[in-house]
Amino acid sequence: MAKPTHHRPPKSSGGANFASCVVATIFLIFVVIILLIVFFTLFKPKDPSVTVNAVQLPTFSISTNNTATFTFAQYITVRNPNRAVFTHYDSTMELLYAGNQVGFMFVPAGKIDAGRTEYLEARFNVNSFPVGGSGVAASAAAAAGDGRLGPTMEIESRMEMVGRVRVLHFFTHRVAARADCRVAIRVSDGSVLGLRC
Repeated sequence: MAKPTHHRPPKSSGGANFASCVVATIFLIFVVIILLIVFFTLFKPKDPSVTVNAVQLPTFSISTNNTATFTFAQYITVRNPNRAVFTHYDSTMELLYAGNQVGFMFVPAGKIDAGRTEYLEARFNVNSFPVGGSGVAASAAAAAGDGRLGPTMEIESRMEMVGRVRVLHFFTHRVAARADCRVAIRVSDGSVLGLRC
């Protein structure tokens, strides 16, 4: 009668299991590093760029007591360099004369698609404020080539675009952009003589 044979399972090596864990861990770390590199090169949120294209004063008047009233219109270009939609909100436009705020408005909320450029207009009425002192200077150039010199005033516009970009539909990042400009205006007729941003 044949004796039954007993097969013993091979002895497991603790060193082989440890080596497998080390290789798996190194592989996972490598994958995480690659994912972070891809994220920070392709999907890293960037601030939008704001460019002021033009400024106009469609209505302008100076009263006899040297107070100015006008409508201010600023035309801007906002470019979204991100690979996700830029949703802007709480954006503001502020107008200063001689360091004092003379106009303010909230820019309506909106969305700019990935890699797109939007053209926006910010327009509002500025209530009457006194013109004079440090904000008015003698013009150094002749007006419209007719040889007359007229006083000018300088106002400052500050626009801030604030919003968020959602990356990979999970991560939300706050982004912001700002455009500060100085606008030289001829007091006699309200024409814009210069724009410096």
